[in-house]
Amino acid sequence: MSENQKKDITKNTDAPDMADMPEEQEKDAKTGGFHVNLNLILLAAIVLVMAFSAYRLYRWNKGTTPEEIPDESTENFDIEVLDNLIPLAPDKREGYVDDGVTTILCLGDDPFSLELGENGLAQQIAKKTGATVYNGSFTGTTMAAQFASYNDGYILDAFSFSYVAKSLASGDFDLMKTAATYSYDENFGKTTQMLSELDLNNVDMICIMYDGSDYVNKRPCDDPNAPYAEITYTGALRAGVKAIQEAYPHIRIVVMSHTFCHSIDENGNFQNGDRADLGHGTLSHYLQKELDATMDVSVSFIDNFYGSVNEDNYLDYMTDYIHFNDAGRELLAQRFADCLFPSQ
Repeated sequence: MSENQKKDITKNTDAPDMADMPEEQEKDAKTGGFHVNLNLILLAAIVLVMAFSAYRLYRWNKGTTPEEIPDESTENFDIEVLDNLIPLAPDKREGYVDDGVTTILCLGDDPFSLELGENGLAQQIAKKTGATVYNGSFTGTTMAAQFASYNDGYILDAFSFSYVAKSLASGDFDLMKTAATYSYDENFGKTTQMLSELDLNNVDMICIMYDGSDYVNKRPCDDPNAPYAEITYTGALRAGVKAIQEAYPHIRIVVMSHTFCHSIDENGNFQNGDRADLGHGTLSHYLQKELDATMDVSVSFIDNFYGSVNEDNYLDYMTDYIHFNDAGRELLAQRFADCLFPSQ
């Protein structure tokens, strides 16, 4: 065997020739053959980002349960009270001689009329404000009249708000006095007589409050085509307030809204007033329309629906589905005092 053949036999033909390798392959060979593939790393990163994004989207769509929120309460929520207190324009009192005594006339229905003693709403207002307070309310009446023109067969219309307000403005109480003779409630005649003798020149403020009786008695809430229609809740309010304003511009008028109440269905069951529409809207609809009407005639508005007796606390302040106990009347009087006599 020649010398060259021996060299060929002893030469490892499987080993790569380092001199003939490209630079990258040479580098791999020197590092033990480990090759980092940048494309695979980039692909893996993209997959991880997409997976994380998909998980976050799933969690966002699922939402957060109350149990996962520390100190989160699901029972109590802030409610915006709709008070709107408008001071009397100074020019309305030009030429008016103040007698130095704050005198308030209360007009309305059962909240004022069902209790006339020291626990009554009018007396509570007098106690909390220090004012002289007259109670001109009539039990079982409504803000709106039942009929477009007075009907002798329904005397309560003579004591609805717009009729009372127009009698006060004109000084003519003949209709009210005649209607009172047909009432079984002796206080109708007494209250009418008191109103006829009251000098409104000495009255500083009129407080108007009707409970949910217009809603319960299905009086129309509002007529956009007849904003002063006295057979509607807000029309009667506008008409009555305007009559008083024109006759006695020095009197500040404050409307206290109705509170929460129930109605009673044909089976004698209570119906939540804020859920049951009896034909003209729920109680909150009446509330909003009443607020709108007070703004139309520029008088103050105290919200008792959200600010006093509401769906959550009515059992503490009512004797039945609509009438107040002593605590309820005291609460209403305090709201009135806090809004209008904050320094008392």
